[in-house]
Parts: sequence; C-alpha cells; structure tokens
Amino acid sequence: MNRLTRAAMGSTLMLASSLANAYPLLWQNNSLTYLYGTDFQVDPDTQQTLTFEHASGWTKGDLFIFFDSIHYNGGTNAAGDNSTYYGEVSPRLSLSKITGQSFAFGPITDVLLAGTYEFGRHDLKNYLLGPAVDLNIPGFDYFQLNTYYRHADNDESGRGIWQITPVWAYTVPVGNSDVLIDGFIDWVVDNDGDNYHANLHINPQIKYDLGKALGWSEKQLYTGIEYDYWKHKYGIENGTFGLDTHQSATNLIAKYHF
Repeated sequence: MNRLTRAAMGSTLMLASSLANAYPLLWQNNSLTYLYGTDFQVDPDTQQTLTFEHASGWTKGDLFIFFDSIHYNGGTNAAGDNSTYYGEVSPRLSLSKITGQSFAFGPITDVLLAGTYEFGRHDLKNYLLGPAVDLNIPGFDYFQLNTYYRHADNDESGRGIWQITPVWAYTVPVGNSDVLIDGFIDWVVDNDGDNYHANLHINPQIKYDLGKALGWSEKQLYTGIEYDYWKHKYGIENGTFGLDTHQSATNLIAKYHF
C-alpha cells in the first residue's frame, strides 16, 4: 500500500473518532475483565490479563475500544519482556445514519464503513479499513461482519492483505439468570510476503450472569471462561524456528460492567 492510501485510512479513522465525539451518545458500556490462562504459545505458557473495554453507539455510528495489560507468569517473551500491552480503537460509520436512507435488505440491517487502529508495545501500529454489515440473525443479540484491508508499519504484522472479522453475542436463559456467549473471529485470508502467514484467531467467551443470579443488577457481573484458538499465531507459520504457533488456550475470567 502506498503512502497516500495509508494517509487516507488514517484520516478516515480520525474522522470517525471525531464524529464519535461530535455527536451525542445513544448508549455506552464500559467494563473491566480479569483473565488467568494457560497453554499459550510463542509467549510464556501462563498469563494474567486486565482488560478495559468501551462500547458505545452514537448518532452516526458506533465505537469499540479495548486495552489489554498482560503479565507473563514466570517467563518472558521473545523481546525479553515479562509483561506487555495491546489495544484497538474501532470506530464504524453507519451509511443509514449518515445519509438518512435505509440500507437494510434481507438479513442486513445496516451497511457501514469500519476502521481499526491496532497498537502495542515496541511501536506496533496497524491500520485496518473496509466495509461492514450488521445482520439480524434470529436468537443473536447482535451480529456484525466486518471486512478490512490491513496495513502495517512492517511486513511482520500483515501489510496489504484482507481480514474478515465477525463479532457476535448470544444470550441463553439458565434458571434465574443467563449465560452470555460472545466473541470474535479474526481471519486473515491471504498474505503478501514471506514474513506474515495467513492466520485464524477464534476468541469466544462463555459467561454466567452472576450478579443477576445473586439478585443484583443484571448484565453487570459475569464469571466464566474464554477459549483462545489461534492458528499461525501472530502470522508466524507453524514450525518456524521450531515454534508451535497453533495456540489452544483457556482463560478463567471475571468481568464487571459499569
């Protein structure tokens, strides 16, 4: 991708963030999650993570932000760090809300322009931009299908390739409470060089609404598990330098919404 295209992507993300600030919020939700898990690959086996998440809807689109603070138990990563961080800022512009005309047809309820800025330690910076749709699928609280053209500052993070990212939530009543099944899939479908391999990252959470079960506010306090499957983690082809990059890890989680 040339410098002009990258600048256009960055400008679009800035525009979306500016619109998020300029127009009134329709709703917002913030949360903190603690995760403890084992069986991670490439990085140390056992990790603890504290995650902040923000989700909001506004008059021209929506916004999702998360930030992970990760601590490695008893080890360091390839860079020699015993901890790291990673985050994403993902604004989306709704064509229906911007134009005042409905783009709904069939199961599609809206068409959007989606962007994501990925950042992390050691100057990790990736820019993603592409079309998205919201889908009305029976039983689901929501279902988004985002497609992105990826651009990274280096070939080791995926430059000039496409990514498909569905995001979903599904609630199942259980006794006097609920089980929430939500998550995402990042599927990098091709690669444009020898340094970054196509990869598949599946990350569902299964959480019990403990607050509701205890007679407190619903959708506030959850406990459960997160399963983290990542084929060719970080775009590293399995077997490179003798590494197993097919990750199958499980986290115990506690999540509080505020």
